[in-house]
Amino acid sequence: MSEAPVVVLAGGSGGAKLARGMLELVGEDLVVIANTGDDIEIYGAQVSPDPDLISFTLADAIDDRGWGIEGDSFKVMDALRAHGSDPWFNLGDRDLAWCIERRRLIEGGATPTEALESLARSIGIAARVLPACDEPLRTEVRARGEWFGLQQFLIVEQGRGPVDEVRIVGIDSARPTAAVLGALGSARAIIIGPSNPIISIGPIIEIPGMRDAIIGSPAAVVAVSPIVGGKVLKGPTAEMLQAAGLSVDGAGIARAYEGLIDGLVSDQGADLAAVELTVAPTLMDSPATRLELARTALSACNALSL
Repeated sequence: MSEAPVVVLAGGSGGAKLARGMLELVGEDLVVIANTGDDIEIYGAQVSPDPDLISFTLADAIDDRGWGIEGDSFKVMDALRAHGSDPWFNLGDRDLAWCIERRRLIEGGATPTEALESLARSIGIAARVLPACDEPLRTEVRARGEWFGLQQFLIVEQGRGPVDEVRIVGIDSARPTAAVLGALGSARAIIIGPSNPIISIGPIIEIPGMRDAIIGSPAAVVAVSPIVGGKVLKGPTAEMLQAAGLSVDGAGIARAYEGLIDGLVSDQGADLAAVELTVAPTLMDSPATRLELARTALSACNALSL
């Protein structure tokens, strides 16, 4: 890796796809800072959905459904059902083994960052995928007057709103890792992926010290809007933006990152103050389109750094 990485902040499939496109452009100079607010302990394993989804995507091992490992079997989940259990959080067998190994490494003294680094090496990832922090974070959603853990809200409750509030348990005690601070401090570009600003990027940038590290970086910061053709492609992004008092468009995304970004890539025009707008296609429905969006975002960063 060079001394000037390209840093992508990501959570969920949109951020992972952009990171995969960026990998083709910058190779081992890519550093992905991943959301850990989705993490959950289940089946005796330590599951970290966003770092794992990103890792599987970078290794070209992600399943077509958008999560898990391609071609994985589900014999453990089937056996749990046969025993009368309700495995509402579906994990494939190889995915479960990955998460059990993470727990073994952490219980043996590794940090979550070190454990993920070991796992990533085992599947040949050249880039670095870094948890945003090593302290445990848990995102919770209040919907219809009741609090839910994020995975329960997304899977069991199927993301049904209206969403009243989102909170990140443990955020006050968290800090960016040394690896994260080092990447941001030496970055030549920082790109916020097209992920949900509230539950995918929020748990990253709200870590105490993270905003200062991003703003203090020598690199320009560009966000890619997750709103495509005026719509949200997946998940409760619209409901969460509205709950935060933000519009479901490029202007709303820019407001979500107010004071943090220098530019925004969106497929629709918007009246933005103090933020440079790049209008370009943002739908990533093929390797070619994800590569082109990565190229657009990196070019926007480079132009702002001149």
